[in-house]
Amino acid sequence: MLLPAQIIQKKRDGQPLTEEEVRFFIGGFTRGEIPDYQMAALAMAICFQGMNDDETMWLTRAMVESGNIVNWQRSTLHAQHSTEPFYCDKHSTGGIGDKVSLILAPLVACCGVKVPMISGRGLGPTGGTLDKLESIPGFRTDLSLPELVRVTEEVGCCITGATPEIAPADKKLYALRDVTATVSCLPLIVASIMSKKLAENVDGLVLDVKWGSGAFMKTREASAELARAMVAVGKRYGKKVVALQTDMNQPLGQMIGNALEVRECVEILAGHCRATAPVAAPGTAAGGVPALQDLLEVTLALGAEMIFLAGRVKSLEAGRAMLVEKLASGDAWRKFLEMVAAQGGDPRVCESPERLPAARRVRAIKSLQSGWVEAIACDQLGYAVIALGGGRQQAGERINCRVGFAHPKKISERVEAGEPLVMMHYDDDAAAATAEEMVRAAYRIGAAPGPRPELVVQRFE
Repeated sequence: MLLPAQIIQKKRDGQPLTEEEVRFFIGGFTRGEIPDYQMAALAMAICFQGMNDDETMWLTRAMVESGNIVNWQRSTLHAQHSTEPFYCDKHSTGGIGDKVSLILAPLVACCGVKVPMISGRGLGPTGGTLDKLESIPGFRTDLSLPELVRVTEEVGCCITGATPEIAPADKKLYALRDVTATVSCLPLIVASIMSKKLAENVDGLVLDVKWGSGAFMKTREASAELARAMVAVGKRYGKKVVALQTDMNQPLGQMIGNALEVRECVEILAGHCRATAPVAAPGTAAGGVPALQDLLEVTLALGAEMIFLAGRVKSLEAGRAMLVEKLASGDAWRKFLEMVAAQGGDPRVCESPERLPAARRVRAIKSLQSGWVEAIACDQLGYAVIALGGGRQQAGERINCRVGFAHPKKISERVEAGEPLVMMHYDDDAAAATAEEMVRAAYRIGAAPGPRPELVVQRFE
């Protein structure tokens, strides 16, 4: 007979658990048969003693099997099309200004890959994809499981929140970890992320594992360890999985804040659709098309991995070329509008982005000295958005989607005294004063430029 206290004691003493013990504990906790205090005790024991690869795999599988697994219409679609459908998701560990999903989902869907994305809300200083999309009037991020399947099959992509049926053990366990100082435990992080993705029943998964001052993992070593662990679990589950380690020592793109980030994505999608020449290679410009910015670089790197995993191209270079063509032709832009409409949003707002929610006031936060941007405490910019009301200080809080920052100075850029570090979009003067202090403290200006961060650091498969 299995007893929760004995399982806790076993892990406390550094012994590996069996698959039966893991399944018993997670199943009992999900059903309410094992109380929160015993689950919290086991989570803390795991934090101190860790888990081996088998235990992490069993924990993930138990969490997947705590709920339903998505049933895609594979046979029906295969009969209708010459190529077998391939379902692929992308997961990011989160960062400041990370709005990649909004461009990536419709872009990859244009290349013949089904992209169901189950996304989340803001966590700590990092913004949430669902919060960004809800800046679009009417856009639904609470689709039911049948609605998720329908939109993905009909449109080719969908971005929504987790449904109650998908990995309910994770939802219960995460709420407990959040208040028991067990969030930063590697096996629990891996199981939390991978259980939701594997319950989607996708064929492939591309992971964007960030490191740096604006990331959950502050060092390259910790980020790499997480990437390897998630890839290992995915492969043992029989999935095609690749992880890219990307930089988050400075904001991604030119906007930070929900509606501002939507506007940036719209301008990229619609702007490239109006381009008359292919998008230029990094650091160059051609045919009137501006040089690629960091946001688009990361998006293209992840997207190329997705369509390569799906077998739609023979190489990553060919995948990148296909994505660039879909941007320039306007296919990705039209697919984005189709997704917005299918999820209840008003596509006219995206076609005229000045109709997106906007803050009442805009002003520059100016540098007090001349020099070069040596480093940015990127997470502090995220907390400054929260100070403006653009993020949650408590779970369930309503957020102000209008506020945020635009055009932040990046590492290695020159700045003169009196020149803007960022443009602040705000509604409340007192909140703006607090946010301004946080922004100034986040920037380190020195006599020499800091090294320009490498966007895509490493690839794991």
